[in-house]
Formats: sequence, structure tokens, C-alpha cells
Amino acid sequence: MTLVRVVSVAMLAGRGWWFVQEKVLLGLPMLGAAAAAAVLLAGPRLLAARRGRGDGRSAGAVVSVLTAGYAALAGLVVTFLVGYPLTPSTALITISLVCAGALLTARAVTAPARNTADADLVQAPKARRAISRRRLIAWTGGAFVVTATGAGTGLSFLPAAESVTLGGGRGRSSRAALSVAHLRGASSPAPGGTVRRHVLTAKKATVRLPSGREIDAWTYNGEVPGPAITANQGDLIEVRLRNADISDGVTLHWHGYDVPCGEDGAPGVTQMTVRPGENFVYRFRADQVGTYWYHTHHASHLGVHKGLYGTLVVRPRDARRADEHAAAEHLDLTLPVHTFNGTVTIAGRDGQTARPTPPGTPTRLRLINTDSDPHRIVLAGTPFRVAAVDGRDLNQPGEVSNVGLHLPAGGRYDLVFLMPDTPVALVVDDDRNGGLRLRPHGDVPDDAHIEDTSDLPELDLLRYGVPAAVPFDIRDADRHFTMVLDRGVALVDGQPTYAHTVNGRGHPSIPDQLVVDGDLVRFTVVNRSLETHPWHLHGHPVLVLSRDGTRSTGSPLWVDTFDVRPGETWEVAFRATNPGIWMNHCHNLPHAHQGMMLRLHYDGVTTPFAGAHGGSAGHGH
Repeated sequence: MTLVRVVSVAMLAGRGWWFVQEKVLLGLPMLGAAAAAAVLLAGPRLLAARRGRGDGRSAGAVVSVLTAGYAALAGLVVTFLVGYPLTPSTALITISLVCAGALLTARAVTAPARNTADADLVQAPKARRAISRRRLIAWTGGAFVVTATGAGTGLSFLPAAESVTLGGGRGRSSRAALSVAHLRGASSPAPGGTVRRHVLTAKKATVRLPSGREIDAWTYNGEVPGPAITANQGDLIEVRLRNADISDGVTLHWHGYDVPCGEDGAPGVTQMTVRPGENFVYRFRADQVGTYWYHTHHASHLGVHKGLYGTLVVRPRDARRADEHAAAEHLDLTLPVHTFNGTVTIAGRDGQTARPTPPGTPTRLRLINTDSDPHRIVLAGTPFRVAAVDGRDLNQPGEVSNVGLHLPAGGRYDLVFLMPDTPVALVVDDDRNGGLRLRPHGDVPDDAHIEDTSDLPELDLLRYGVPAAVPFDIRDADRHFTMVLDRGVALVDGQPTYAHTVNGRGHPSIPDQLVVDGDLVRFTVVNRSLETHPWHLHGHPVLVLSRDGTRSTGSPLWVDTFDVRPGETWEVAFRATNPGIWMNHCHNLPHAHQGMMLRLHYDGVTTPFAGAHGGSAGHGH
């Protein structure tokens, strides 16, 4: 078994040091030493017994073999409960516990025999037959003192509230503080733009799906999804959020939209939580074209799941007039995919929905994953292009067909095609009985058979489209942060739990990542866990550089959410040009709630909202 462990660790080492650190530095050395002792103590007696000389029994042999077992078990426990990074205190605690186990075993097997059967079990020399109770207490007491000391040392991993990590860049400066409360959006549209005003009231409501099923939902304006917000580039978007009866409180976060930090909707960081009877006004200019969405960022693992989300679409201004004349000749559908207790809905409709679409109609399907898990999307019946990912256009995307699309939690894909004279089906998670049907002959039902989509290959977006110039050279990066995602015992909001961790810690004890306005920042994101983590940085799109060491060779891929699957390592980069304090977290929202969240902190920016209306951002998420 030790040899098997060595081989498995050697194979994991090919994925990176992050996957084997505690195994190489603690697990294998501890197991190797214990196993070697077992071979030396038990081996000769067992070999002699095999040759007919004696029975091989020895108290020392029993203790050594069991201690090797304790060491093997301890190594596995460290991997599953602590993970990365290995600290001296963790190693000290582990070795102390193994030694304590060995002492207790020695006490048990060398205790004076009470009957003949016990005497036959272990024949130890009379002088070594028993360890005195006083000696056992002294030895084990010493081991547990060391363990307790180590545990105390282990608790010192909690950083102070002002703790930051620098990523190889310069530290804090003495520049004057700038509050996020002053980082607000524009108050007027761009020349030629208009003001788009909305009022969103968060309230509980019973929502009836087309199937007749009723859902006790949390809604904006009694709708799920909430009202669609649309604008043309340069317009001013103004949204007044009111809370009618959501006792936990609500906010609005504009997912993927690079608003000024004061409009970001992160409670305890950029604003106070909006409690029942209160309101808050968000205001920002629609400078960013594409497909986005909004959702609450307070207790979002509950609020978003129960329905507090909606869509945001911004179209190019130069296309406005053309769109007004050609609206009847184009089909542009915004399709948020959301799951209510196992029922998948598309744009608030469950089951299968159909829409008449004349042949030759230019069609755009804007897919938005509002869930915490990825969805597999298949467009059957027509070739298509993935025109945009996370609201950003791809460069010369090629036409594809018979492929599956992996849509991360929080992610968006824009699919474009000309409607053929045969039906087109949008299939979600290989459910051929649900989804969307586009019918070329009006509302006449079609009998078109949809083949099984589960075996279709997945489109690799890192190799899709045509390369183009990017605005920076990553070799000039000012800071490089590594985030190792795992599970382990950690403090989350002051409570010990089996958390989703970043570098072995849970929110809010994870140090902030300090940047300076203008920095070129590189992230290495490593997933040591057995679950997929959709990573999402607020306020900035990131450029995907590589996955598992293989560089991106297609169109420059700018995303705000990317799925890091088990065992994967992603490299991404961005330019820090949007000052503020930004959440940086897993967008599987229960994972974020359970600790997998930290902050990107611009030097000199402060917040007056920490602890307000629900406490830190840990409570806020």
C-alpha cells in the first residue's frame, strides 16, 4: 500500500506542487518512517515464524505495525481535512497524535495478562510486560501538550482584518483614503443617450409556472425572472431597489457589468443591506454592450435560488435605428436558465416551449446560467456560431454543429444562426422532452426526432475562433496571486466548519489581494477539490491564458466567470483599472457562503459599510 501511495503521489505531482505538498512533506515521510520501523521490528520475527522458529509474536511488532497504520490514516486525514497549504502546526499536531496513538497501543498490548487466553495473545518479556500507568500518563500527557501547543499555533493562521497579500508587488502606500461610497456611477447619459428608469420591488410571491406548478418565490416585482432591463450603449440606467418583505435583506449586483464599485451591490463592502421598508438607488452608464444579468448579493445562496434575479441586455447604439426598422425580421431571445427544486426553467417557463420562427430569420439566443451548477447546452437542427461569451464578442467565431456547450454558473453564451426551414431545438442537460423549439412553419407541431445529445463532444472555447492582439503582455505582470481551491476544516464567519477554502482558509480570514490602479494582475486558480468551482471576479473581465498548462489558441477569451473543474489549473490575467474593493469568489453560491470568497482590494480604498446591516461580506453573501 505504501508503494501504491508513492506511485499515486508521483502521478499527482505531474499536475503541480499544489496537489502533493502535504503528501510529500508529511504524509509519505511519516508513513515511510513508521513502515520502516514496522519492517525492522516485526519483519525478522515473522520471517523466523515462517521458517518454523517461534510464533512471530511481539508487543513491539504489534505496536510498530499498528503505528504504521495510524501514520497512513493520519496522512489521509490531513489531505481531506486540511489540504493545502501544509503548515508546521498541522505537521506537529499530526505527528503528536500518531505518537499518542502508538503510546496508547503500547499500553494496551503490554498490559498484564488477566487469563490464559490473554497470556497467549502476547508473550512479552517479564521486564517489558507492562508500561506503568504513571509512565503512560507522563508520555501521553507530554504528547497531548505538544498537540495542544500545535493546535494553538494552528489558530494563529487567522489574519488580522487589515491583512493583505501582495502578489509580489509593492505594499500599501500612504496615499489619501478613498471611500467606496464616493465611487458612484454617472448622473447623466452620454450625448444622444436616454435615461432608463426602473423600480424593482423585492417581495415574496407565489409564482405559477406554465405547467401549473406553483412556487413560493422571492421576486422582483412579483416576477421570476425579474423585469428585463434593456438599454442602448450610452444610456443611463437608473434602478430604485425597494424591499417589501424579504427579511434577510436584498441588494442588486450587476453580474459581469463593470460598474463603479459603489454600484456593485456587495453588502458590507459597497453598501448596507436593503432591509424591509428601505430602498437604494443604483445608477450607471450603459457603456458595455452585451448579455448580462442582475441578482441579489445578500444571502445569495438562498435569494438567487428562490428567484431574486433578472436579465440586463445592452445593445450597440449604432444598431438602434436599424433594430427599430428590422425588429420584425430578427429574433433576439434572452433565455435565463434557472432550476427550482429540480425543475429547469427557461425564461421562467418549465417543460417544452415553442416559438414560430420563419425560415431565414437572423436569430440570436442569449443564454444565461443563473444556477450554481453548470448546464450542458445543445443547439440541434442547425449550424451556429458562439458570437459572444460573457457579453464579450469573440473574434471570427466559426460555424459549428453537433457539439455540446458547457455553460458555467453565472456565464452567458450568445448563439447566432439563420433559421433553417426545419425545426431547431435548444436542449438543456440532454433533456430532449424539455427546452425550446423554434418552428419554421408557425405554431404547427412538428414530429422531428431529436437524437440523443449526451455523446456529443464539448466545444473547447480555448481553441475556438481566430487569435487577435490583446492589450497587454503577460510577461510584464505586476502581481501574481495563486488561489488553491479545496475543502478543509476552517473558520467561516468565526465558526469552525468543514469549509470550501482558498489557500486553506475560509472567508473572512482569507487575506485581501492588494493591487494598485494600473497593475497588470495574473491569477493562477487551482482546484484540488472534487467539485467544480465557477470563479467570478467582480468589476473586471479576465483574459484566459491557459488551462492545465495548455495555452489558449483561439479568439481572445474574456470572461467574468470560468469553471475550474476538479484537478484543473487555470491562468488568467486582467488590468486593474476599476478602483474599489471587489468580491472575488466561487459562483457556486453555497460554496461562497461556506467560505470560498475573498476580496481584491485597491490600495487606498476604504469602506464605511463593514459590519453594517448584517456584518461583513461573509454574511452578505
